[in-house]
Amino acid sequence: MLVSEQKPLEEILHSLDGDGTVFLLGCRGCAEASHTGGEQEVRTMKANLEEAGKIVSGWTALDFLCQKALVKTGLQAFRDQILASDSLLVMCCGVGVQATAAVVDKVVHPGCNTLSMGGAQGEWRGSERCAECGACLLDYTGGICPITACTKSLINGPCGGARDGRCEHQPDVRPCGWQQIYERLKKLDHLDKLREIHTPQDYAKAEPPKALRSTTFWALEHVEE
Repeated sequence: MLVSEQKPLEEILHSLDGDGTVFLLGCRGCAEASHTGGEQEVRTMKANLEEAGKIVSGWTALDFLCQKALVKTGLQAFRDQILASDSLLVMCCGVGVQATAAVVDKVVHPGCNTLSMGGAQGEWRGSERCAECGACLLDYTGGICPITACTKSLINGPCGGARDGRCEHQPDVRPCGWQQIYERLKKLDHLDKLREIHTPQDYAKAEPPKALRSTTFWALEHVEE
């Protein structure tokens, strides 16, 4: 499973700056187990956003946001609320945020950071991958992870070797991750996000947190054979 922690409310409100109406989406899978995006946490976030002056058009928690087909089907019942919203706040791991961004034509904000468990956690279909970096950047890249979509994990734009929308490292099999990010942001009319320069990632956050190593999550993932 993927373990997540909620981003600070101040950071979430900053990401929602300019968005008056928000739809909330939680996950009954890993996020519920992490106590970061189950129904209870979504209800609490709804109250926090409304106290901050936001309009919450609707909310739901779906099973396993890492499955795009399930996300697309589950959100059909909330089509009108989503259309009436400026954006969605998705409270789950990075995979779920990316899967949601891939199936809705709206800006999607991550409400959580995904914590490293010290290795690959689970498998899922689709191109969405999470590096468990501990500092999710999906708010700035249209819901496409620059660390996993770019073979060089660049966070401020493409390398000089990308050509014709293809990756320099594997042009025959991989598109340029930053070309995909550009196209997504253009579609969402959010190319202004590309003007924001990010400091280098603190990769110490990609190490399993000390506090996590004493939990049952860690014990279950690292059972000695």
